[in-house]
Amino acid sequence: MIVQLQKTEIGDFPCAWEVKRIDSSFDIQQGKQVSKKNRDGEHQRPFLRTKNVFWNRLELTDLDEMHFSEAEQTRLELTANDLLVCEGGSIGRTALWNNEVDGCLYQNHLHRLRAKGDKAHPQFGVYWLWYAFDVAKLYFGRGNVTTIPNLSQSKLAELPMALPPLPEQKKISHILSTVQRAIEAQERIIQTTTELKKALMHKLFTEGLRNEPQKQTEIGPVPESWEVVELGELLEIAQYGLSVKGNPEGNYPILRMTNQVDGQIVGRNLQFVEISDSEFEKFKVERGDILFNRTNSLELVGRTAIFDTEGQFVFASYLIRLRTEERKLNPFFLNCYFNTDEIQARLKSIATRAVSQSNISATRLKGFPVPKPSLDEQNEIVAHANALDRKLAVHRSKLEQLQDLFRTLLHELMTAKIRVHEFDLAGLDA
Repeated sequence: MIVQLQKTEIGDFPCAWEVKRIDSSFDIQQGKQVSKKNRDGEHQRPFLRTKNVFWNRLELTDLDEMHFSEAEQTRLELTANDLLVCEGGSIGRTALWNNEVDGCLYQNHLHRLRAKGDKAHPQFGVYWLWYAFDVAKLYFGRGNVTTIPNLSQSKLAELPMALPPLPEQKKISHILSTVQRAIEAQERIIQTTTELKKALMHKLFTEGLRNEPQKQTEIGPVPESWEVVELGELLEIAQYGLSVKGNPEGNYPILRMTNQVDGQIVGRNLQFVEISDSEFEKFKVERGDILFNRTNSLELVGRTAIFDTEGQFVFASYLIRLRTEERKLNPFFLNCYFNTDEIQARLKSIATRAVSQSNISATRLKGFPVPKPSLDEQNEIVAHANALDRKLAVHRSKLEQLQDLFRTLLHELMTAKIRVHEFDLAGLDA
């Protein structure tokens, strides 16, 4: 069936769709200004700020409070299916309110949009604004351009919005919400598995696998048979990387801090260096090498990842390459140990600190005490960690695929490239 299209300022849409100003479908109300004067009073109420509003999601664990008069409470009350739109910060970011917190109001850097009659389905409104602001950039430059960009009520009111017939809006919302629920399910699995791994690693690095009695050491309790030794006694190499600036082109790719992802080295978003073959041999990364981030902000210093992939790479100067004596220390065991929360905190504690930079030298790192179980027990601990890492990898891959699917559908459905009658909803729900 050929669909007749209409040309509009924001693109071509089916003639059955209406393209009108946002305020033709939504009443808009801006919140109360936050100030010391406005905070004082006996009617303290929780309120939402831009930091509480994300795309199609509210973060409500850290709500602030201030005084709202009875008149302000009446004017700024929230009801189910209100849209909350960011006026500042990431302008346009929108989430739906579903009465999550009793008596909650909102500040002036948020707009409340309330659907008029049955012109617009509220959840469709959220997805439209997500598409228009974040994906298609339809409203780029439409905000007030000052030192800090903002989206005034008048600017928001005049933005054009494409509205299919209400039944189609509801079906589009259902499709996108189904994918969103699948994304959230994967995120929950990843969070649960990550917490499980943290708890398991803490248990294994303090209790081991042999049900041994524990002994107290300088790094805390460990099984009686384990040694605690300085890292330098277990290393073949502790080497700084290349002091050569990366470029879009060169004969060898150089690994940087950005290539450390979840304890693994990943070869993406690479830069390159032009170096001699002898330099390459000196700085070539091999399987089992650990790249340790020696200098950066305190948050990032100590970040550790292991190279376990194919390819020929060298590494940058702010990384230290650690290569263990594998007859003494399995590098994958050390990488697991370094990536626990407790040890990351200990590593940061030995960093020297400047105003914005922290640093851990190779010499100081060599003196860092680490546990040394038998090689068999090291290998078994690594096997437990790897099993959970494989599970995490599967679910992260599914999450990435679902996120790609969502953004594709958001674009295709909002531009009518895909119509809802072409969609197998039962298959998607499954």
